[in-house]
Amino acid sequence: MPSARAIPTAALLSTATLLACSLASCAPAARDGDRRAHGGTASGRQDEAPFRGQTLNWKDCPAPSPVQGGGEAPAPLPDGTRWQCATLRAPLDWKKPSGESTGIALIRARAGGDRADRIGSLLFNFGGPGGSGVAALPGLAPDYEKLRSRYDLVSFDPRGVGDSQGVRCLDADAAEQAEAETDDTPDDGGDETAALVEFNRLTAAACARNSGAVLPHVGTTAAARDMDLIRHVLGDEKLHYFGVSYGTELGGVYAHLFPDKVGRAVLDGVVDPTRDMMAEALGQAGGFQLAYEHFAAWCVQQRCTLGEDTEAIVETAVALAADLDEAPLPTSNGGELGGDELVDAISGSLYSQSFWPALLVGLEALTQGDGDVLLDLAQSLGQHGAGGDTADDTGTDTDTDESNEDDAFRAITCADSSSRYPVAEVRRRLPEFIRTSPLFGPGLAWTALTCSGWPVPGEAEHPDVSAPGAPPVLLVGNTGDPATPYEGAARMAERLGEDVGVTLTYRGEGHGAFDGGNGCVRDAVHAYLLDGELPERGAVCEQDPLPPGK
Repeated sequence: MPSARAIPTAALLSTATLLACSLASCAPAARDGDRRAHGGTASGRQDEAPFRGQTLNWKDCPAPSPVQGGGEAPAPLPDGTRWQCATLRAPLDWKKPSGESTGIALIRARAGGDRADRIGSLLFNFGGPGGSGVAALPGLAPDYEKLRSRYDLVSFDPRGVGDSQGVRCLDADAAEQAEAETDDTPDDGGDETAALVEFNRLTAAACARNSGAVLPHVGTTAAARDMDLIRHVLGDEKLHYFGVSYGTELGGVYAHLFPDKVGRAVLDGVVDPTRDMMAEALGQAGGFQLAYEHFAAWCVQQRCTLGEDTEAIVETAVALAADLDEAPLPTSNGGELGGDELVDAISGSLYSQSFWPALLVGLEALTQGDGDVLLDLAQSLGQHGAGGDTADDTGTDTDTDESNEDDAFRAITCADSSSRYPVAEVRRRLPEFIRTSPLFGPGLAWTALTCSGWPVPGEAEHPDVSAPGAPPVLLVGNTGDPATPYEGAARMAERLGEDVGVTLTYRGEGHGAFDGGNGCVRDAVHAYLLDGELPERGAVCEQDPLPPGK
């Protein structure tokens, strides 16, 4: 199933995360009373002083740990700059800074230009939530090399993620077995639904057993406070920030808490901060449906064999998924393609238009009884189950058997969102989801059960991102974005406040815009982050045409 907050740009998430990501834009910020109590200024409370006075011990980065996803140590950049890693100490509970502390894993590459031109640090969050920023940034560094002319590039594992006291729930074998026994879209009204409920119960119990001490403290509000501590310890007067997908929500919460500390900030693939968990899932069903219709229209232009028009191609996919639910198709490698895997392959392919040609080939092959291509897409763009290998955007396989990405996603989402839905409510809303998208709607509706039985209460239905007095924040909204639909940018701009949110529209496909390589978007982002020049209000960038698929 699709991800609401998004597959991180650096590494596509596993299907377990894709199933739940529709829940993700519900992370709350502290209420006004909390903001006053915790302090929204650079000085902070007196008992925070030891954390603000710390010195980071930067060293050459090792290989990402298994919980970060594994892989090789990051290679030096072309100019010889080496990646440096450090651990920041932060209060485990920001309400009690004198209590226990936790470690926040950091990575940076120093600015490569004239030090006199250096603006400061540029902090990244690539989405999820749950993705390791320490593991992700080196792979994405080529996209941000121009920004490194004036910034140190910095990212981090948010609390509960990777090496920042990563949350652990079911072990890989138990999770894989439970996933195999669970239907993502139960339709029997009995055993299948009970199995999904039981899977969520087992996962919640395992999270409480293995990570109970940190579960109350992994929400977005705490992560935003960590970001201000990072800013302070790095020596920056303002936080310069680049957030993608869930990272846009984290950026909005930071702006709410610390409006006077916002520097130059870009939010790309913008989460709608006005929706609760169920509304977010429904909105995303519409986003993926629209994106698939755009694919179908392109398919017609390619004279594909899936149908004579967009409507017919949509109906073809729905029929194929239903048939595969009834009778999964064996593949040549000994696997099988079921309805869930088909939806995984399609939804994963909609994150980037560059995947469309492969999706077209796979769907046409499926109509001829060959599911190999689509199963490969499902496994590489969103591995079904908790373990296995996933491929990042460069095509490099990453061992994720021990990654805690899915566990962290669930823990952060459920710490943020106060929404808890019974099975009866999902069933009541299911027809609305099916009307919105017969292909993606059912699976997204059932993700609303993700936080049922969670051992920690969530903070709020949706985040507070109001930031009166903050400087302009550049929001990049993509009209074809499946995971964070375009209207989220306008709603984020409205909630940030008058003269704060400045929206750049990208008429394109895929999730987010900057990492798609569009020259117009990149020029606008570079102009703001490097020179402080915002695009004109109402500015629009057009996507480059996709080469023919056949």
